[in-house]
Amino acid sequence: MQLEVGSAEGRCRQSLGRASPDAVGPVLIPTVGGGAVERIWLKSYPPGIPAEIDVNEFASLGDLFAKGVRQYGDRIAYVNMGKSITYAELDRLSARFAGYLQGELKLPHGSRVALMMPNVLQYPIAMFGALRAGYTVVNVNPLYTARELEHQLRDSGADTIVIVENFASTLENVVQRLKVRNVVVTSLGELLGFPKGMLVDFVVRRVKKLVPPWKIPGHVRFSEALAAGGRHPLKAVDVGHGDVAYLQYTGGTTGVAKGAVLTHGNIIANLQQAHAWIKPYLRKEGEIIITALPLYHIFSLTANCLTFFKIGAMNVLITNPRDIPGFVKELAKYRFTAITGVNTLFNALLNNEDFSKLDFSSLHIALGGGMAVQQAVAEKWRRVTGRPLVEAYGLTETSPAVTINPLDLPQFNHSIGLPISSTEVSIRGDGGEEVPLGQPGELCVRGPQVTQGYWQRPEETANVFTADGFLRTGDVATIDERGFVRIVDRKKDMILVSGFNVFPNEVEDVIASHPGVLEVAAVGVPDERTGEAVKAFIVRKDPALTKEAVVAHCRANLTAYKVPHLVEFREELPKTNVGKILRRLLRDGQA
Repeated sequence: MQLEVGSAEGRCRQSLGRASPDAVGPVLIPTVGGGAVERIWLKSYPPGIPAEIDVNEFASLGDLFAKGVRQYGDRIAYVNMGKSITYAELDRLSARFAGYLQGELKLPHGSRVALMMPNVLQYPIAMFGALRAGYTVVNVNPLYTARELEHQLRDSGADTIVIVENFASTLENVVQRLKVRNVVVTSLGELLGFPKGMLVDFVVRRVKKLVPPWKIPGHVRFSEALAAGGRHPLKAVDVGHGDVAYLQYTGGTTGVAKGAVLTHGNIIANLQQAHAWIKPYLRKEGEIIITALPLYHIFSLTANCLTFFKIGAMNVLITNPRDIPGFVKELAKYRFTAITGVNTLFNALLNNEDFSKLDFSSLHIALGGGMAVQQAVAEKWRRVTGRPLVEAYGLTETSPAVTINPLDLPQFNHSIGLPISSTEVSIRGDGGEEVPLGQPGELCVRGPQVTQGYWQRPEETANVFTADGFLRTGDVATIDERGFVRIVDRKKDMILVSGFNVFPNEVEDVIASHPGVLEVAAVGVPDERTGEAVKAFIVRKDPALTKEAVVAHCRANLTAYKVPHLVEFREELPKTNVGKILRRLLRDGQA
């Protein structure tokens, strides 16, 4: 079956008959001739949300930025560790960074600029600066190992990177093998002012020793780049919806991370869709959103950084959300109105006794994504805050939002919500056919927020789309008669750890490179803290191989959340008749 939201009224008139103009909420419309395929038209559900969004309100993300800073100049745009910058200051600083890229480095139009930072003020300055100058942003996870970083920089072709010094030693290990010509290094305290910035850097470097020794010849400091950029006025660039705004890297069933090509049009569409969904709940001014998820993650980038930029909100950047006591202390400073996160983050907050003492009277949006929101967490959240915690669903390839639950959801419903404006959701069988209402099938998506494909990977791009242009998500889902979508299972073998994708092939490739390993399979297993954890099943080549040795090998080659939490040694692994390891049997405990 197919769920159509957006220009459904037009489609109904043309082929399905027209629903009553007085209809409110979901309407079930059978196909012409009484065929098996059923279509649901949501005229306006929840009330006040349009069927279609205006993708042409902004010509580019640079246009969005220009209109925002002009309208909200005196308002605070971002706050980090007590230091705030206004929209006008963001305009000035990002123009300087843009001037540095254009005038000092003389990067050609469309160059890729990598950003490898946690949530600090330097991120929005560099990100908006790169976009305004006509470049493509390549977001890089600061927790990457040297191997992972090398792959992403090589694959994207980025020749410029902005990196926090805490991770510069990782870059040092690979930079000589890459075409990276320009390295801008910053510190956590560089933009916090005196004396706070100096104190933060002293504690980070000398007390906590979080900055390993590094040496990258020719690098410049972020403040130096801004100073140099101030000597070069920002040149106007011709950027439109079809230009690439971000290369957002995601895993694949092959185990090779690939860049989803997200254009200015894709991102504008999704922030418009997200804004349309939350608009009925927003104040005219005074919105304060808590941004604990990293801005390099597509969820936080679009939902927090860009959508709330459009409305002139204050964005509170949390650099280290793993420090829950410190996080809660930061929350206590603001009468925040919105917060996004993953289930594990909300659960951690709820298990901090000081969290329940906060003032939640201004909170009206709490949105969970990246992984399933657990019922126990959602119910406890409502008890503590008095507000619902609603679940949304999206993918890197969809910029990311596809479905969102009503923000005033009366009770937890185990669904990922309703399709957002201008979005079609189709449930397909193995042969690509649409399945009847209520039956499970692969969740497929079509809309203006969907990627045009993967960077320089035409075959993988072709494989992920249906013949009629729907993106295959790899998730198995159902849709009920009201239009709510529920994820049943994952068609792919992807493992979801605290909202981050872990793909078994990548883990297996690393483990298999250990000389003591003969065969390996990696699967996801339930974990109370992270939702899922990685478990490795190994057939040893060396009888003396230990779990500790396997984990140490993985830690040297994988980001922490990809490292197996559990290791089990087996005499053999279950296989098909052609020798393919059956991960499903291992995951389900059937072998």
